[in-house]
Amino acid sequence: MSRFSPRDPNRIGVAFLGAGRMGRTHVRNMAAIPNVRTIVVADPNPDNAAAGRDLARAPRASTDPVEAILDPEVEAVVISTPTDTHASLIETALRAGKAVWSEKPIAQEIAETRRIVDLWRELDIPVQLGFMRRFDPGYVRAKQLIDAGELGRIEQFRALSRDTFPPPVEYLLSCGGSFLDMSVHDLDLARYLVGEVEEVHAWASVLFDERFAQADDWDTSITVLKFRNGALGVLETARHSEWGYDIRTEVAGAKAKVVIDAAQKTPATVSRNFAWEGDLYESFPDRFEVAYRRELEVFFEDLGAGRPVAPGPDDALETLRLAVAATRSWREGRPVRIDEISVDG
Repeated sequence: MSRFSPRDPNRIGVAFLGAGRMGRTHVRNMAAIPNVRTIVVADPNPDNAAAGRDLARAPRASTDPVEAILDPEVEAVVISTPTDTHASLIETALRAGKAVWSEKPIAQEIAETRRIVDLWRELDIPVQLGFMRRFDPGYVRAKQLIDAGELGRIEQFRALSRDTFPPPVEYLLSCGGSFLDMSVHDLDLARYLVGEVEEVHAWASVLFDERFAQADDWDTSITVLKFRNGALGVLETARHSEWGYDIRTEVAGAKAKVVIDAAQKTPATVSRNFAWEGDLYESFPDRFEVAYRRELEVFFEDLGAGRPVAPGPDDALETLRLAVAATRSWREGRPVRIDEISVDG
């Protein structure tokens, strides 16, 4: 039984931290959740804080995230701040007895992530990480089919992710590498849909943008997965796509397969000149619009009902180990077993 219990499950007081571009998406989504009462929006940039306060219809804004966490009316904290602040803010919230929803990752380093996982286990306060694809309707349906045994024994997993536009070089220098920053979503789905991974072998190249080489990173990769249950998997990842945001996943079993693909954005096509045309998603905010909304809705639904929340810090740690293993495999040119990646960093 968790030590966390909201005073009123129908009116959970929340501090929202980080009202930048993605943060404002979360603020808008949170404002529509019935049992959420946003007390304060905090961002070191006062303009961002004020804009977030207005979107959330919150009583006040702050430039101090720690002060916001410690507000006695706050029972839960939502974190959408830069990656290097996540661990310290999660720790502050946990020590204050506040439930936490945070963007992934907890940290880029295994040792620091493990430290927060240990604290979470000790204090037994709900923490959910923002692996939003788990809440996309297509992946939810796939999980239901797999858990019900409709596919039979799982044999193969395939995930393809192509971002429309590469990030700026400043981002590349601080994101921890593309396996940790981008491939981590497919690695999380691999664990979520198929099971724990035993070994990875990754190949990566710089094929279209030399800025990635400047950042000691890659823009195109293939990663092969060997699961503990015997299934095999392949991840195909690229940092650009001239035709649009391209995200597809397939899980094949002994009896059936399931494919998750939202290729067409608008449910309308135009036919002419012996051809047809439609439109594609531009990037992750529109492709996963429902998932971004549902991950917060489910978090607060579960908090109010006293149910466990997921994915949790242990999921973040295990998925980070996979990303670190893939990075090591690429750099060292060899397969890497996951048990080579110590949870102590």
